[in-house]
Amino acid sequence: MTRWDDWTWQESSQPSGTPTAGSDAPIRVAERARSGSGDAEDTQENGRAAARPAGGGRAPHAHVFRRRRAAAGLVALAILVLLIAVIGSKSSSGKSHPSAARAHVAKLTPSAAALAAERSADEQKAINNVLSYTPAVTSGGASGNEVALTFDDGPGPYTLRLVAELNKLKVHATFFAIGNQEQYFSEGTVAEINSGDVIGDHTETHPMMAQLSSHDQYNELFEQMAQIEATGGKRPRLFRPPYGSFNETTFKELHHLRLLMILWSVDTGDYTLPGTEVIVQRALEGAKPGAIILMHDAGGDRSETIAALPQIVAGLRKRGLKPVTVPQLLQDDPPPHGQPIPTALSGG
Repeated sequence: MTRWDDWTWQESSQPSGTPTAGSDAPIRVAERARSGSGDAEDTQENGRAAARPAGGGRAPHAHVFRRRRAAAGLVALAILVLLIAVIGSKSSSGKSHPSAARAHVAKLTPSAAALAAERSADEQKAINNVLSYTPAVTSGGASGNEVALTFDDGPGPYTLRLVAELNKLKVHATFFAIGNQEQYFSEGTVAEINSGDVIGDHTETHPMMAQLSSHDQYNELFEQMAQIEATGGKRPRLFRPPYGSFNETTFKELHHLRLLMILWSVDTGDYTLPGTEVIVQRALEGAKPGAIILMHDAGGDRSETIAALPQIVAGLRKRGLKPVTVPQLLQDDPPPHGQPIPTALSGG
């Protein structure tokens, strides 16, 4: 299996050849020999004689044959080059490469970059601390007053609006992004990065992880991480499984990539479009210290989710709860030791 340290690009080579064209005189002679017209030896000698001019010199049309062979070779080479170009174009159009040029790449000011670096260092310590005793969490501790707002399936056409709403509310959140969406909506991810939000790994293509081989699970995780880094973000350290699907193999691959699985304790079900009031009600009903609330910023019409945010944040603050990012929650109020490893959930 390919690993982060030995990830290399391999080039494939294709054999090439140049077809040649020769005189058709021996072919005609052979045909006459096969047809039985005259003695075979005499026929072959006549064929050889026909291919030679009198006096033993070269045939007058030999230069023509050489020119034809050269022309045929050039044509074959041109066709080969064209085929390689077409095949390369089709293969690259089917899957975007994370190193491809992007229209939107996060660029922080020096002061913002310094603050982000300091915050990132604290987040790394908090994540490493929790990873030292559990590979997955569904919530933080219960001794503080913080809850984590999380959003899945982006970036998408509603992500910019949702980030703008969070900025108005002065709230930071955690976004679990799908890698292949970056080629269409990377502007949303850039907005999250510039706003100080956290980007997590939600795989490259949003598959059921438990149905994939070890190799494919690793690729789903790694390729998304490369997409986020290409957009200007930090390498993700948090992972949320699509549909809540994972198995023992998933934990092994997360360990290789030093990713912490983040599940949830509250599912608003906003992806079913139940209405703004229902989303608000579900979020607040399950809100308590350490809660991790699941919502979505893409995967469908997210107007209801955006409309619910002011009421959710107001309701949390009224109860004395503070919405934060997942790393902030893990830093300030990490989950207790000794909790059982969670099983697969429905959602995500």
